[in-house]
Amino acid sequence: VTSDVQAACRDTTVTQELLKEGFHRDLLVKVELGEDAGGCAVAARTRLPPGIYVDSYELAMLQQQNLTKAVLIPDVTDVEAPEYLATALVLVLSLEADPRCSRCFRAAVPVHARYHRPAEGSQQASVVLESPEVLLCCCHSQLAAECWEPAEVGAPCLAENVGPCQWHSTTHRPAREELVLEVPVGLREHSYLVCALTLLTTLLCASLILAATCRHGHFS
Repeated sequence: VTSDVQAACRDTTVTQELLKEGFHRDLLVKVELGEDAGGCAVAARTRLPPGIYVDSYELAMLQQQNLTKAVLIPDVTDVEAPEYLATALVLVLSLEADPRCSRCFRAAVPVHARYHRPAEGSQQASVVLESPEVLLCCCHSQLAAECWEPAEVGAPCLAENVGPCQWHSTTHRPAREELVLEVPVGLREHSYLVCALTLLTTLLCASLILAATCRHGHFS
């Protein structure tokens, strides 16, 4: 019986991709359910490690324009914090139905890489994104009990419905267990050179400003 249940629930697959290049990317999440969603809300809950974040103000603007539905936990992000001073975030991203596939859902959200400490012997740091958890919120549909179980989610149901509803989660087969973002970092052995050049540049600029002030300034 256990093998039959596992076979019946094994079909849900999750794929995530990072689009664009550089520090500012789009995280694309695609889900193909093993059964018809039946009008349920479908979402992906993913943990964002300290090296990557979603800008809460940018997210609020996108939601005002009806370009995305998502809940960020905590709901305020320190966009200036470097990776070694930041904390992990949880993103519950509402997925939209794919008109070409009745069991397919997808959504994208802007994400940003944080600055990392200089590394020794490497010009890149790796930020690992684990495969997200698939969530369903149903008010009028019955889910297969052997495939779905109630989940504690710190976000309201994102479906168009009336009244509170219960989120459910399922085990799924990720296309890849994790997604790796390579972030450019400085070399630790260059720190003295960078500090020296920064100091010289600062002194040069201060000297030019002082000279211009003395030449063109009017002093009473």
